[in-house]
Amino acid sequence: MPNFSPDNFKLHKRLEEDSVLITELDLCLVLLINDANYPWTILVPKRATSTDIYKLEQKDQIQLLQESNSLSNAMESAFKPDKLNVAAIGNVVPQLHVHHIARYKTDIAWPSPVWGFAKAMPYDSAELERTISLLCNALHA
Repeated sequence: MPNFSPDNFKLHKRLEEDSVLITELDLCLVLLINDANYPWTILVPKRATSTDIYKLEQKDQIQLLQESNSLSNAMESAFKPDKLNVAAIGNVVPQLHVHHIARYKTDIAWPSPVWGFAKAMPYDSAELERTISLLCNALHA
């Protein structure tokens, strides 16, 4: 993972292990969680010490909201979910990150939260490539 100076940003080890980099926006990395049970992305602001949205500088708060809206619209377009769950929790990974999860009334966890509901099912290479392509195309549309 590149080092984003001057903030010396480094992606948390857990996020690095559980996800694939999709693209980089002005403020955030866009990651895809390697769990084919749900289309699940994460925005991670490239700020070394950020743990909560309210602790970001105001300009970064605004940029994060804009990037979250862009990602939400892209996921809506790419995946046509019944509901899009967007949340910044950080109980396990303290580094600020915002989950964007496409939910369907037919998914294995509906209507419960996805955390701890089912073991992650990694994408096969073809599905991973297809999902990343769908998201990239929708983000840059």
